[in-house]
Amino acid sequence: MLVLTELGCNHCQWGAISSNVHYQMNKHLLQKILSQPTVPYRESLVASVIMSELDRHCVPFFSDPVGNLVIGAESLKAYRLRLSKRSSEPLRLFMAHMDHPGFHGIQWENPKRLHVKWHGGSPTRGLAGSQVWLATRGGFVGTGRLSEIQMTPSRNALEGAVVQLASTEVFEKCKRARELFGAFKFRSEIWNGGQIIYTKAADDLVGSFVVLELALKIWGSKKRFLRNNFVALLTRAEEVGFIGAIGHFELGWLQKARRPVLCVSVETSRTFPGAEIGKGPVIRLGDRTSIFDPDGTQWLSQIANKCLSRRHQRRIMDGGTCEATAATAFGIKAVGLSIPLGNYHNTNFNGGPDSNVKLGPAPEFVSARDIESCKKLCFELVRSKMGTKPWHQWRFRFSKMRKQAERLLGGT
Repeated sequence: MLVLTELGCNHCQWGAISSNVHYQMNKHLLQKILSQPTVPYRESLVASVIMSELDRHCVPFFSDPVGNLVIGAESLKAYRLRLSKRSSEPLRLFMAHMDHPGFHGIQWENPKRLHVKWHGGSPTRGLAGSQVWLATRGGFVGTGRLSEIQMTPSRNALEGAVVQLASTEVFEKCKRARELFGAFKFRSEIWNGGQIIYTKAADDLVGSFVVLELALKIWGSKKRFLRNNFVALLTRAEEVGFIGAIGHFELGWLQKARRPVLCVSVETSRTFPGAEIGKGPVIRLGDRTSIFDPDGTQWLSQIANKCLSRRHQRRIMDGGTCEATAATAFGIKAVGLSIPLGNYHNTNFNGGPDSNVKLGPAPEFVSARDIESCKKLCFELVRSKMGTKPWHQWRFRFSKMRKQAERLLGGT
């Protein structure tokens, strides 16, 4: 049983409390991933943790020309071979992204004032004076506070700001402003309240963790069927328009596949009625932009009904657009899974600790139960044969209804 205990400001601790809910999770790996600094185009520290874990468990992977991680094949040649093997079973392409909204350093005004550019969504209130962390590719280097806030023309996100530093320590560590990046800082990188995990960035590091755990389980099983049906793509710069995913799709590798490909987007997405924290992963019927593949979605729902019973949800998650839509735009069938997320994009929609101003900066949070259920569903999705008739049961039911109405039809 995993539980996270209350933390201090600069470190994480993991412990146990009594609970009727039992589940298994690599708690140290989750902690390590969630603790890494990441923003769009600066995902290398998250990627390094993931690659190290893949190496340790002898799971093959390589980087595509865009810098995305392809998991389940050791090279482009092996990836193409997986795509070229004829099969009625679709290749399950699991996707998650390694970035989270944040800023890049632009220039030093003086050793205590750094001008920054924001990338991605953000809170819209209570920004002045809010605390931020700063990092380089080597890790965290310090903290500061936002001032001189500049909003986008639509005023729905940050455009830029000045980070005010208490000392010259960060400047002395990194005089090149453009090597610095950062985002909002809270009491710790990760802590808990019962079964709820609070963190500086769940979206989509939690999804990346789920996909990584899935790869480790598949390679640990040594079953060829599972390996043949699985590949994963952990992407960059999703928060600024699916840049990593688009770059991968534009390579044309997937379009040359000789077998069906089903993209499975694994996200952490804003809560809504019908997509609530603690009630299980959400089968996304679509997002703000598109509706997902009906055959794949029906198949996914059937598997969820068997392996999760009532501990899953179904909804059009129209709070934003996800990488399943990007796949659809490039002619790849796609479905979506989502772990319900509190305080989406670090915006205080849902309250909780360190949430002081409505729509102001706040830590994101998810349910550990939902993570574990999502992991289980993803594994069953690889293990279960899709076949070609996900709607067969419904066709049989509809035909039976029509036959029962024959007498009435004849009387018209």
